[in-house]
Amino acid sequence: MIDFLYLVPISLGLGVIGLVAFMWSLRSGQYADLDGAAERILFDDERDAPDAPARAEPDLTDQPDDR
Repeated sequence: MIDFLYLVPISLGLGVIGLVAFMWSLRSGQYADLDGAAERILFDDERDAPDAPARAEPDLTDQPDDR
C-alpha cells in the first residue's frame, strides 16, 4: 500500500509530461497538414524523375576543313 505513495505521483508526472509534449506538437504545427503527405506519394513529380543523359554534340571546331 505504501507503493501507491510513489507510483501515483510518478504516473501523474508522466501524464503531465505527455500532455505538455502533445500541446507543444500542436502549437509547432506537427499536425497542420495531415493529408499532404498521403497525397504527395500518389503523384509523380517530374523534378524527382532522373534526367535523361544528355546527348553529346560533336565539337566541329577541332576538325580540319577539307572542302
